[in-house]
Amino acid sequence: MTAVAQSPFFGPYLSFQWEPHDWGDGGFENEEVSMTDFKSRALFVALPVMLVLSGCASHRYVDDKVATVSSRVDQHDAHLSQLDKTTQDALDRATAAGKLAEGKFVYSVVLSDDSIKFDTGKAVLSDDAKGRLAQLADKLKADNKNVYLEIQGYTDSTGTDAINYRLGEERADSVRRFLNSQGIALNRMASISYGSEQPVAPNTTATGRSANRRVVIVVLS
Repeated sequence: MTAVAQSPFFGPYLSFQWEPHDWGDGGFENEEVSMTDFKSRALFVALPVMLVLSGCASHRYVDDKVATVSSRVDQHDAHLSQLDKTTQDALDRATAAGKLAEGKFVYSVVLSDDSIKFDTGKAVLSDDAKGRLAQLADKLKADNKNVYLEIQGYTDSTGTDAINYRLGEERADSVRRFLNSQGIALNRMASISYGSEQPVAPNTTATGRSANRRVVIVVLS
């Protein structure tokens, strides 16, 4: 005689096989349980549970990654928006000064604190900064185009507005003078300071302040 227990979700999970033999007290002889079937069914039950738990962990991991990427995209979009504004301002100023032949934006070069490495409160160019600027000058001369540069100096929010505007101007002027030493005419360049305005990152962290200490060279035609 065989009896099979049923699970409403996973089907038969345990079978009993016995040959009945009446001992007079209602018992049976040679009761036998098929443990092989039990183990296979137990594994079958446990596997979906593990997959569900693994799926939950994977889902949380994906959510965390998506949130991180979304945050970076938001910061990038904010940076582009600020770049568009300052670029348009540069176009307007150069156009008003009669410096442009075509009145268009060509490209911009951002020298962040990672490459400029200005000392705190200083405007002296590092060797790394000079190397990058020399490469830019070589490119401008090789392209041999009638371009105009607006060099924009930025600072973090440390210090007063007056100090930051002066420091931004000094840093932009350092870049302008070095490019002139590399053969770029002074009348094809202008410098301006935004001070601590237009930050590209929060000034509440050291990393953010480092990103905000920068010089942007807007190339116009």
